[in-house]
This record gives sequence, structure tokens and C-alpha cells, in this order.
Amino acid sequence: VQLQASGGGLVQPGGSLRLSCASSGSTLEYWSIGWFRQAPGKEREGVSCSSNMGGSSYFLDSVEGRFTTFRDNAKNVVYLQMTNLKEEDTAVYYCATYCAKSLDVAKSFGVGYNWGRGTQVTVSS
Repeated sequence: VQLQASGGGLVQPGGSLRLSCASSGSTLEYWSIGWFRQAPGKEREGVSCSSNMGGSSYFLDSVEGRFTTFRDNAKNVVYLQMTNLKEEDTAVYYCATYCAKSLDVAKSFGVGYNWGRGTQVTVSS
């Protein structure tokens, strides 16, 4: 299942963005959807998880209270709402049909090798 992230852009510190995760051929309602990000020179890391059973969780303390992931099943889209953005949130953001705290954890379960298109988020004044 290939997913495409979109909605990134350039925003000032304190600003907001809403990222979208969509699939052209699969129903996202049946999958747990993980958001990941990779900053320049850093490993890809898990940001959040939207469970197919309901509920969401966040892997990074730094995004707790600022990021929210939620779904619109009618539109077959999963969102990552990001508020009070900080420069350290600058990264390429990806979504995937699995959740993991890190790329190493994902690979230990046999996933994390193929990624769809990410979206660049740049937080800068």
C-alpha cells in the first residue's frame, strides 16, 4: 500500500499546518497509520499513530499537545494537525500503514523499507 503525504510548506515559528495522508488504491480505515519525519542529517523517527481500532498516540514528547492525528474515513484521509510549530519540527514528513517509534523498530517488524512521497515542512522566521 503506497501512501502520499501532502500539505507541507514554509511556516513561521508558532504557525500551524495540516498534513494529509492519502491512498489512491486502499481504504485507510482498515489500517493503523503512522506519521514519521526525517530531519536533515537525522534518522527517520515516528511521530504519531492513528489506530484503526480508534484512538491515537504520539511517540515524541516534543509534539505532545501540539500535534493531533485524526481521520476522515469518508474522504479516506488521515491528517496530522500541527500547531505552535518550532524550528526543530523542520523535516520531511511521511505516512505509512504501520506505526513505530523509529525506523529501526519498523524494520525489526519487516516494514519501513518502502515509502511513498513525503512532504517538506520548514519552520523558519
